[in-house]
Amino acid sequence: MSVRPPRISIGLPVYNGGQHLLFCLESILGQSFEDFELIISDNASTDQTEEICRRFLKSDARIRYIRNPYNLGAAANFNRVTTLARAPYFKWAAHDDLLAPDFLARCAEVLDRFSDVLLCCTRVRVIDSHGAVASRRIDDLPGINSPRPETRFAELVLKDHQCTPIFGLIRREPLARTKGIAPYIASDRVLLAELSLRGRLWQIPDELFFSREHGGRSIRTLPFHQRAHWYDPRLAGRRTLPHWRFFTEYVRCIHRLPLQGCTRMACMVHLLRWPTVNLNGLRLLSDLVIAGFPKTEAFFHAAKKQWITIDETR
Repeated sequence: MSVRPPRISIGLPVYNGGQHLLFCLESILGQSFEDFELIISDNASTDQTEEICRRFLKSDARIRYIRNPYNLGAAANFNRVTTLARAPYFKWAAHDDLLAPDFLARCAEVLDRFSDVLLCCTRVRVIDSHGAVASRRIDDLPGINSPRPETRFAELVLKDHQCTPIFGLIRREPLARTKGIAPYIASDRVLLAELSLRGRLWQIPDELFFSREHGGRSIRTLPFHQRAHWYDPRLAGRRTLPHWRFFTEYVRCIHRLPLQGCTRMACMVHLLRWPTVNLNGLRLLSDLVIAGFPKTEAFFHAAKKQWITIDETR
């Protein structure tokens, strides 16, 4: 006798997430929408992550826990949970973020209602390491709701956002037609851009997603150009040109998908603006300078941290 698949699959790739994992699991399992499975893929954690997962596993039959024999890297682990998913709707979860109790219900309602919407997310509130709510909102992206692919693409490519919509609720079938999280820095941005060209995205105006800001995040502990091995451990020590890479991946995405000629042209025009906004020209230059003179990376990392501090006070 076959078991009916759930309506939502939640994939939680994790490595050494013990500090915040318990609170994340409680917020997921406390959702008002209960017809889901939670797939946890533990990337060979060395802290209390396994102990916490197995404790929850005993008390909730919706949880599936898989422990990898070694660290596959974040990209492979993110993609692994998508291949294990069985539901028509899918959501990635991060071990340190929280969801409001009706996050799944509200997002599923949108996907049920609008067949052309591929991803539904909500507005975001930042919380600190203790769970206290900060005052600054992030990733307000009204343009992703547009019926025009080029407008959605421009909203995601030209705004300097933190990519939190990737943790929205996604239709699994179109997601499976993408490359998923590829093993290069900022590949989640390219994935979002590709989804925006495949169909409408939707942002619920309420703040139902809580992004935790803390010192242990990879974006705080590692300079940008050293994050390649976080995506794929085989890239450790290699010098990359990350900003040039995902800029060229945007171009490939535009040409790979079956877009109308006018839409393709409009997307390329938007992309030509990319080096002129949000210090992207400086970022492209920093790739070249750091590749030739690795010791300058500390300078660029310090300058970026200072820019983030100034931006957060606005």
